[in-house]
This record gives sequence, C-alpha cells and structure tokens, in this order.
Amino acid sequence: MVKAVFLGFVIGVLCTPLTICAQETPELDIEQSSEVFLEEYSDTFQENFFEGLKQKGIRNYDRAITYFLECKRLQPQNTVVSFELAKFHLYEKQYINAQEYAVEALTGEPENYWYAETLVDVINAKKSVIDDVREELPWNNVQMRVNLAEIYYLNEDYVTAQTLLKGVNISKKQEYLAKKITDSIANQKRTFVHSVRAVNTAPNKDLNNIEGFKSRIEAMLKKDTGNDMLLKTTEEAMESFPSQPYFYYANGAALNSIQKHKDAIEILEGALDYLIDDIPLENAIYKELVKAYTATNNTSKANMYLSKIKS
Repeated sequence: MVKAVFLGFVIGVLCTPLTICAQETPELDIEQSSEVFLEEYSDTFQENFFEGLKQKGIRNYDRAITYFLECKRLQPQNTVVSFELAKFHLYEKQYINAQEYAVEALTGEPENYWYAETLVDVINAKKSVIDDVREELPWNNVQMRVNLAEIYYLNEDYVTAQTLLKGVNISKKQEYLAKKITDSIANQKRTFVHSVRAVNTAPNKDLNNIEGFKSRIEAMLKKDTGNDMLLKTTEEAMESFPSQPYFYYANGAALNSIQKHKDAIEILEGALDYLIDDIPLENAIYKELVKAYTATNNTSKANMYLSKIKS
C-alpha cells in the first residue's frame, strides 16, 4: 500500500502541466521512470514520506513537516522532499523556510514547472520579488526562466514576465509567450492612460478641499491608476489636511502595494489616532495593517489587528 501511494505521488510530480509554450523535451514513459525512481528509496524513507502525505491530507502540516524532515535527513538532495517542505511551510505562513526549500527544489531541478510555481507562490506571499532570489538560482537555465515568465504572465504581472525573458534566446515556440506578454503590457498601458484621463476629468476634482481630495483618491483606488500618482496625491492631502484619517489610510495602502511595509505601518497606525466613529474605514485600516505586519513576519501584531476587524 505504501509503495503504491508513493509511486502514485511520484508520477504526479514527474508529470508537467500543459503550458502556453510546450517544453522541448522528449516524451518519457512516466510510470516506468517512476518505478526506477522508487527503487532508490528505502522502506524507512517511503514510510515517512507516506505518513507525511497522510498528515498533509488532514492539514496537520506541523506533523507533515516532521515526517518530511526525516525524509530530508535520509535523502538530503531529494528535490521532491524540498518541494513538499516548501509547500508545508507556505501553508503555515513560515515564509522564510518556505523560500529556502522552494529555492532548493528549483535549483535541484531548474526545469520543473511545479517547483517554479511554488517558488513564485512563496515570493508573492512574502510580498517580495523574484530578483531577491536571483543569485541563488541557475539563472542561465533558459527553460526555468521561461517557466517563471509564464507563471508571472498567468498571474498578470506582465512587467516581471517580460523582464525574465530579457536576454534569453527563446525558441520559436516560446516566441508566442513573449508576444502575449508584450501585447498584455500594451493593453495595460492603454487602460492606464484611459483611467488617468477619467480621473482627471471626473467631477468634484477640486483639490483645495477635503471632499475634492477624497473624490480624486477614491477614483484612483477604484481605477487602479498607479502607485506613484496615488502616493503623490495622498501625501499632498495629508499635508493639507493632517487630521483626516482617510488620507492616511490611502497613503498606507499605496505604500503596502510597493512593499514599503514598515512605512505603511507607521502611517496606518497614525491614522487610528484621528479616527472617530467610522467602522468601515477602521476595518479598512486594520486590513492594511494585517497585510503589512504579515509581510514583515510579525504574526502576533497581524493577528491582533485581524481580531479587531468588525463584521
């Protein structure tokens, strides 16, 4: 039973998804390859692996980590184990450990799409960027960068996707992905210009009063017109009306979106000092503080503000 389940899992890991641009690798007999793969492992390894999967199935990730760490001790270079450990730590919001194992897995098998996807999930959860781990990855591996570019493209982060393909000699099959990314960026720019024009022509846009500032900022948040403009406008609003908590909230949200979480915390907690009987705005501030403290790995503070959110 243990062997059958372990074999089934290995088959799943060895299979790769159907991606936008198919990888140029020969087809393999997956089941036969998995049998060979399985023979390399001892009964002790398989038993720990199976128990770890059982704990994963009931979402007992702490116990799953314990079993997989034993697998890691038995097979230190096993990328499947590193991959699973990365996911478990991600589920537990232990982002530093998750990133370490995700990088380890992808470095061991740079062309594995699932490993690349897990690393991106970890980076996004940390509110970080792929450049932060660039030096730890085999950056010259073309297929790895194409996989990462495709994942960021599917996440609608087109600029990062384009950056990942810069300087890479891609194949004709992969040119389709590059074109999709370029077209998406062009569409995004057109949408941005249209949104800015809509904001600039919106009624009640007089910036010499509180409602004028608020109307303009609300339009920016709704239209997603870009962080630079939002930061500039909210800073002007705070300077003109330093006791208005909404402007602090919007400024903190903009800082959060560009990963300036410590600055965001300072601004958002300052907003609470000016807040009087406005539960929707209070909840919005708490949510941004939860994001900021989570991103800085301060779970106690994040949980504290999470508990303050009123339904």
